[in-house]
Amino acid sequence: MPAVSSPSSAAAPDTVLVVDFGAQYAQLIARRVREARVYSEIVPSTMPVAEMLAKNPAAIILSGGPSSVYAEGAPSLDRALFEAGVPVFGMCYGFQLMATTLGGTVDDNGAREYGRTGLTVSKAGSTLFEGTPAEQSVWMSHGDACSAAPEGFAVTASTDVVPVAAFENDEKKLYGVQYHPEVLHSTHGQQVLEHFLYRGAGIEPNWTTGSVIDEQVEAIRAQVGDKRAICGLSGGVDSAVAAALVQKAIGSQLTCVYVDHGLMRKGETEQVEKDFVAATGANLKVVDASERFLNALAGHSDPETKRKIIGREFIRVFEQAQLEILQEDGPEVAFLVQGTLYPDIVESGGGTGTANIKSHHNVGGLPDDIEFELVEPLRQLFKDEVRMVGQELGLPAEIVQRQPFPGPGLGIRIVGDVTKDRLDLLREADAIAREELTAAGLDSEIWQCPVVLLADVRSVGVQGDGRTYGHPIVLRPVSSEDAMTADWTRMPYDVLAKISTRITNEVADVNRVVLDVTSKPPGTIEWE
Repeated sequence: MPAVSSPSSAAAPDTVLVVDFGAQYAQLIARRVREARVYSEIVPSTMPVAEMLAKNPAAIILSGGPSSVYAEGAPSLDRALFEAGVPVFGMCYGFQLMATTLGGTVDDNGAREYGRTGLTVSKAGSTLFEGTPAEQSVWMSHGDACSAAPEGFAVTASTDVVPVAAFENDEKKLYGVQYHPEVLHSTHGQQVLEHFLYRGAGIEPNWTTGSVIDEQVEAIRAQVGDKRAICGLSGGVDSAVAAALVQKAIGSQLTCVYVDHGLMRKGETEQVEKDFVAATGANLKVVDASERFLNALAGHSDPETKRKIIGREFIRVFEQAQLEILQEDGPEVAFLVQGTLYPDIVESGGGTGTANIKSHHNVGGLPDDIEFELVEPLRQLFKDEVRMVGQELGLPAEIVQRQPFPGPGLGIRIVGDVTKDRLDLLREADAIAREELTAAGLDSEIWQCPVVLLADVRSVGVQGDGRTYGHPIVLRPVSSEDAMTADWTRMPYDVLAKISTRITNEVADVNRVVLDVTSKPPGTIEWE
């Protein structure tokens, strides 16, 4: 795993690079590789082949993408990639790119396939398809098709309309499939992927949470040296695991700073002070900055502006905490620990050449004049991997299994200006929703349930035989593996009814509860 101080440094010996050609599933490919206990990183297709090879990858996977390989300006790859001796696996667009680059034929012959498609395996004992059935269902998404494989490649599968749906060249360790093995709709997709990793590339499946911890502890010690670090502890899973990992690496050189920005959910500040310190023994400094944040947010309703304000104020509070810590005896405080995750990097437009979906407070929301060097030990991990690292470190379930909560807190769950009254209202509604979800035993089924206050919207209602003009509350229960994609959770109606009844009965100025049934994409999990 790469050192936290240098995400672009040479990859570990058993790293698989996933080359992103603009695929909606590039992150999913990386996850599936990790599920096979092999470490993976995503790199943009614009990265020169020499840079890819300089990372010393154990294998390379070429993702799908929306382009046609023969269209003007379509992404391409230097032929040198396929001649370097590194095992390569092309999927969909990556498959077609491999075919055309090496002399095969790809054209628009009308053989379009979208969705579930029957695949016929013509070489059952091949490297990719060993042990899988001759007839299997796969997920296709293509307009062009490969009609002739490059010289030296064996055609190993086809469909009713595509003669070359998979090919293999064991001598050169080059493999490709027209479909998407990374999605669950491809019934034997994970098995085919693992066959490439283990049999085609000869990689040993030895990437574990234990290896993550060992590698990061070593990297953190090398980066921090004999100086000190502070960690912005939010109370969420990410910052807690990041802090516990750094604590394991440098011990008393770390001071955790918990900023009570007044944007937390009900009871969470008290929980952070009690549970985290008990679990780690870390030094914890609590700073009450709620009035400062409210003053800074006053009059601002634009979500990006709010995120950047909150990110800026976090840093300023940390700087003040640094000054206070510097008055104590000890080395310089030169590092800031953050629980940045891979989805944060991707959504903020970093790492893969993707668009900026939104600025995460710990990525795009940081001010340019930050005075700390960042320590981000979770930067290359997905959320479920972070939870596993936390469990390995001995953090209690109350912390590790906590639903994701954004760093900007309730500030981005109020659509409109942020005021103390609105925060108090939302805190009560959120507490009721969480209490009822727990009582119904749904915590393990729901990835996250943001409760949103539409502060700038009012609707007519009838309460106590009188007309009311109150705010709507939105429930946003979602199911996800890593927050890159998500679907709304089909909750039991009786649970929804109980939450709605309690909120409208117990929370003043709320007369309507609505349910958000949008998937991601097109909607993000948070409203702002």
